[in-house]
Amino acid sequence: MTTAPHRIDVHQHLVPALYRDALAKARITQAGGRALPDWSPEAALDLMDLLRTDTAILSLSTPGTGFLTDPGEAAALARHLNDHCAVLAAERPDRFGWFATLPMPDVHASAGEAERALTELGADGVTLLANNQGAYLGAEGQDALWRVLDTHGAVVFVHPAELPAPAVDGIPPFAADFLLDTTRAAYLLVRNGVPRRHPNIRFILSHAGGFVPYASHRMAVAIAADTGRSPLDTLDDLRGFYYDTALSSSPAALPTLLAFARPGHVLFGSDWPFAPTPASQYFAGGLDSGVDPGTLAAVNRTNAEALFPRLAAKPPAPTPARPLPVRLRQSAQRAGARLFYRLIQPGTD
Repeated sequence: MTTAPHRIDVHQHLVPALYRDALAKARITQAGGRALPDWSPEAALDLMDLLRTDTAILSLSTPGTGFLTDPGEAAALARHLNDHCAVLAAERPDRFGWFATLPMPDVHASAGEAERALTELGADGVTLLANNQGAYLGAEGQDALWRVLDTHGAVVFVHPAELPAPAVDGIPPFAADFLLDTTRAAYLLVRNGVPRRHPNIRFILSHAGGFVPYASHRMAVAIAADTGRSPLDTLDDLRGFYYDTALSSSPAALPTLLAFARPGHVLFGSDWPFAPTPASQYFAGGLDSGVDPGTLAAVNRTNAEALFPRLAAKPPAPTPARPLPVRLRQSAQRAGARLFYRLIQPGTD
């Protein structure tokens, strides 16, 4: 590309020291089958400059606070994490936003922390794992949380967790189970009418919604048979979710997502640092080369500006020039990523 895309990345994670320490105390060293990656604000900014990203909305990945069995400890960790994120974003509001961590499956504690994060700390939204200790989003008993989020017109970033079942040998959870986990949550949210009862909540589904776009009509028929609702209404609810492109802007997945999602509902995501830099570059390259310029500009930025108006209040600021050796290295990395993307595409025979 000849001009910087000024991306807004709605799917980028942070692994602050206080969270890493809490996981280490519980003897947790991986998430979704991947070792916990190194992370720092400086490394995040390096990646963002490489991908030509202006702002990243940071979130915690699985397991969130769900590894803590004591509800009080989970609520305290969520508060500490949200206070940390608020400070980080306040120091660089042009580069970082954040989704608040909630201590699910404790619905009432989560509702209280969502209220605090959205009204006192300035969170851009909240993160909810698709399942929390086996309890899926959309299940009965969560209305107290949905009411708070609906009142604030909150953006809810839905991220997969490990399935409430043993992993299969040879299949790391992030590779396939995560997609099913998100799909299950989307199905249950729609099946139980959460988006209809709380229309002010804007849900973002990670990784292009898992299997949702591909299986949407099959799911709609199943929900119609179960509930008596029109399949068209169910499809409309599924299309009403927002979807990010993290690990999903491939020649196979991206056309399906763009064909299914409602216009304006596809957002850029990198999944860094759990997706290592080469993977983030690969899928960013797939987006850059796979859509027309108007769609690309919308996915990279303008669709997210509609969700996060503070980012649309001012035009994107020019990225400060890095030292020449850094610029040359990043240019070489981008060229190499583009070449690799072209070489790895399957043939047509």
